[in-house]
Amino acid sequence: MKTRQNQIFANAAPLGLFGFAMTTILLNIQNAGFFSLSVMIMSMGVFFGGIAQIIAGILEWRRANGFGALAFISYGSFWLTLIFIWVAPHAGLTSADPVSMGWYLTMWGLFTTVLFLCTLRGNTIGKCIFGTLVVLFFMLAFANFMESHFLHTLAGYVGILCGGFAFYEASALILNERYERTVLPL
Repeated sequence: MKTRQNQIFANAAPLGLFGFAMTTILLNIQNAGFFSLSVMIMSMGVFFGGIAQIIAGILEWRRANGFGALAFISYGSFWLTLIFIWVAPHAGLTSADPVSMGWYLTMWGLFTTVLFLCTLRGNTIGKCIFGTLVVLFFMLAFANFMESHFLHTLAGYVGILCGGFAFYEASALILNERYERTVLPL
């Protein structure tokens, strides 16, 4: 019988990273103007960006990975709150105006800056993910404050890059583990 000390837990980071990556890429393809916001993005936001990341965060917590737990649970919650902001007006709640959305995104930018500072002691890909995420949140915040369609569109391209970095890290983690060698360097 396994005791708590010798239990081995699987690495949940690929699940969380893929949830973050795929949802971020899809939303930012929309932000860049390639298609309109639809139920597809909202579904990804709730189930893969939101719930799957929160599950990954809980599993990372069990592995004693405080950074992974904080990041996945927080960004999973980001996706759920963002979808609620979009859907709640249909239930009669007041819509978020550009200024309130600017502050919402600013707070996420500040939070992400703290996590980016933590990545400075980690691998390069983590710095790329969180560095572009900081830029993305602040670009989207300023796009809302200034009501700038151009800046919002430009932010979409930064978001696609950010999601691409996360997709790469998730792929590297799962492939390197599966093949028991470095298939994709981190």
